[in-house]
Amino acid sequence: MTETANDLVDALRQRDPDALTTVFNTHADKIYRLAVSILHDEVQADGVVQNTFLALIKHIDRFEGRADIGTWLYRVAYNECMGRIRKQRPQVDLDTLFDDELMPTSFVDWNTLPDAILGSSEAMNEMQTAIKKLSPSLQAVFMLRDVEDLSTAQTAHILDISESAVKVRLHRARLALREHLAHYFEEYTH
Repeated sequence: MTETANDLVDALRQRDPDALTTVFNTHADKIYRLAVSILHDEVQADGVVQNTFLALIKHIDRFEGRADIGTWLYRVAYNECMGRIRKQRPQVDLDTLFDDELMPTSFVDWNTLPDAILGSSEAMNEMQTAIKKLSPSLQAVFMLRDVEDLSTAQTAHILDISESAVKVRLHRARLALREHLAHYFEEYTH
C-alpha cells in the first residue's frame, strides 16, 4: 500500500468520519453497479452497499493491506450479493460444471454495423438485457473486468478464484453476450 493508502486505513481505524466519507465517495457507486448487475434489484443493491460499508466500519481492524481497500470492498460486496442469491433459491452454476467452449451459432461482422446503430439507446438496452441473462458468476467477472476495468489479478482476488478462472469466465461471458447481440444485430447486416 502507498503512504496515502496507509494513512487512509489508519484514519479509518481511528473512526475518522472524513476518511469514511472519502472511501464511500470513491467506491459506493462502483459497488452499487456491481450489486445491481448481479442482483437485478436496486433496493437489494442499496442494501449491499450499506452492508459493505458497515462491514468496513466493523472489520477495518482486520484489514491486512494485502490488497487495496477498494479490492477488499468489492470482495465484501460480491460475497454479500452471492449470499443474497443463495438465500433466494438454490442454484447450480452451470458455467463451472462444463469445460466445453461455447460455440456461437450466429455470426455478425461488427465492423459492418454503423456506429449510430451500435451506440443507440436501443442497442444499449439490448446489451443490458444480455448482461442480465448471464449467470451471477459470469456477470461479476464481466462487470469487474470490462465495466470497472479492474485487472485479472484484482478480479481473482475479489471473487476468490484463480486468475485462469477469471479469464475463462470472462471469455464465456463475452461469448454469451456476443451470441445474444448477434441475434439482435442480424437484421442490420442483411
